[in-house]
Amino acid sequence: MIGFTEAKLKEVEQLIARYPDGKQKSALLPVLHLAQQEFGGWLDVPVMDYVAQLLKIEPIEVYEVASFYSMYNLKPVGKYLFEVCQTGPCMLNGSDNIIDYIKEKLNIGVGETTADGLFTLKTAECLGACGYAPMMQMGKHYREHLTREKVDAIIEECRAKAN
Repeated sequence: MIGFTEAKLKEVEQLIARYPDGKQKSALLPVLHLAQQEFGGWLDVPVMDYVAQLLKIEPIEVYEVASFYSMYNLKPVGKYLFEVCQTGPCMLNGSDNIIDYIKEKLNIGVGETTADGLFTLKTAECLGACGYAPMMQMGKHYREHLTREKVDAIIEECRAKAN
């Protein structure tokens, strides 16, 4: 059965309390973040249904938001999520080559996860770090001025942390 811990439920209640009565849907984004953190790094239908129930909104309202924003994962992801920016400045500085290199190096496509469950590759729209292109986001951290050598070092760093 899906459910937040008592502590997380209190956090959800605090988020909802930030908004006027009848506007609890405004808490959807932060509640989805909590749900994604709490339930394995992704949002499956039962989790989204649970969030809808907590916010007293229709499940479709949750699905619409979760499927719109790239920060929500609608299928399982690896322990390390590589989100490579693919907008203009990054592309002009070689992000397509970096994406291709990661695909080759990890033997996965965009949206796929390695067999060992360590890495998932996603592309992202502008991450707001155009001056550091090409770049990617890993969780809360940016990795900038990417080269093949830097990608190799990042992968090895992640593998070392996983062991």
